[in-house]
Amino acid sequence: MIEVTGSLKHRLAVWLLITVTGLGALLMIEAWLSTHRAAERAFDGRLEAAALSIAEAVQWQEGEPIVEIPVAALQILATRHQERVFYAVLASDGEAIATNMPFTIKPAWRERVAKEPEALTTVFDGVSWRLYGREYDSAGWVSQEPVQIWVGHTRVGRLTLAGELFQRTVVRFLAMVMLAGLLMLLAMRVALTPMRRLRHLLRRREADDMRPLDARVPEELREMAETLDTLFARQRDSRDALLRFTADASHQLKTPLAGLQSISELALQNSDPAEWHAALAAVHDGAERTSRLAGQLLSLARLRHLEEKNDVVPLDIVAVLRETLLDWAGREVARRHDLGMAAPPAGPLLVRAESWMIRELLGNLIDNALRYTPPGSRITLGLERHGAEVVLYVEDDGPRVAIESLERLRQPFERGGRQDTEGSGLGLAIVDSIARRLGARFTLAAREPHGLVVRLHLALCSSESTS
Repeated sequence: MIEVTGSLKHRLAVWLLITVTGLGALLMIEAWLSTHRAAERAFDGRLEAAALSIAEAVQWQEGEPIVEIPVAALQILATRHQERVFYAVLASDGEAIATNMPFTIKPAWRERVAKEPEALTTVFDGVSWRLYGREYDSAGWVSQEPVQIWVGHTRVGRLTLAGELFQRTVVRFLAMVMLAGLLMLLAMRVALTPMRRLRHLLRRREADDMRPLDARVPEELREMAETLDTLFARQRDSRDALLRFTADASHQLKTPLAGLQSISELALQNSDPAEWHAALAAVHDGAERTSRLAGQLLSLARLRHLEEKNDVVPLDIVAVLRETLLDWAGREVARRHDLGMAAPPAGPLLVRAESWMIRELLGNLIDNALRYTPPGSRITLGLERHGAEVVLYVEDDGPRVAIESLERLRQPFERGGRQDTEGSGLGLAIVDSIARRLGARFTLAAREPHGLVVRLHLALCSSESTS
């Protein structure tokens, strides 16, 4: 039974979506960090330019620095976000020469800036600030004392710029995702085209078309195409075997029916009651043989189309063998043969099989032995235990069977070249089908000095094999 567990397209789409989402999350994190770094660099550059502009405006009069903050420096720091801009010009001892900062520059900051320019972030009165400090030497002036210039502003502008840059990045990313989604759908449709083509090819096939596939498929579909070809080959073999079996069965049924028709026509043309009686006896024998042949055909068809069963209970094969032997020993056909049973191993031998199968198998083996051996022949049934399996065998001391004919005896309507018997040639074919159904091993071997031995190797139930 076919059970649909989802669409292959949907599975591919889900996995691609998961992949794109994971990569997109990483890209968004990287974009967020990059936009903030870019905004920091841009505004830090403004702070550095403003500090340089203020440094150029420092003048010395009578050894004292005089600072007049140029308008250009304030314009450099001005943004459309109306941030608060602050500056401070400090002497070498930290004394403020000019400042409008609401807080004092810490000594530790001044020590670090004395070594190299530095930009730092601080928080004052609950507001985040960005400061830039740099020390300038007053070389060439009357005084040689250095001064430190600090400029700063709130971080509103740079955060806003980073947000704008990130928003633009997100918009471009979403546009790319939508475009990639459309391209993905197109790519999936193109990639699945060979599968649709193969599906249409199979749907256009007639029910009896078992030829190998004639299609070009990608490497991913090669194994499935080869599996289909193997399935078609098996179906061809099965169909050919069925046709041969049907033809052989028709021939086998046609021959006795034609004989019955001839006997009845001759009897109708004769007015002697004795001839009628003889004809009726011949018709009765022919009908009995035809009925047996039809029964064997039905048994063979039943075995080949039987469904598997999982609830088979362990079966005592010794008891079934005794009952079947007693049944056949009392029949008229067995009275001219020495039909017996060898002593079985001690204790019950349990196998997992259905009783009717074992009885059918034994019945066909006994019937074959009775029909294909001359009167007075010895036919022996027996069981042998070998570890975890039991071997059921039927042997006779009838005519020698050619080695090259042994395997052909498994085929339907095969009699090993014998035409002097009333057998149909279906007995061993039925036994072979039962053995396959039971998962057993079925062998044929010549018996010395003459005769035939048939063995069936059956696995014992676990409780038996471990005892």
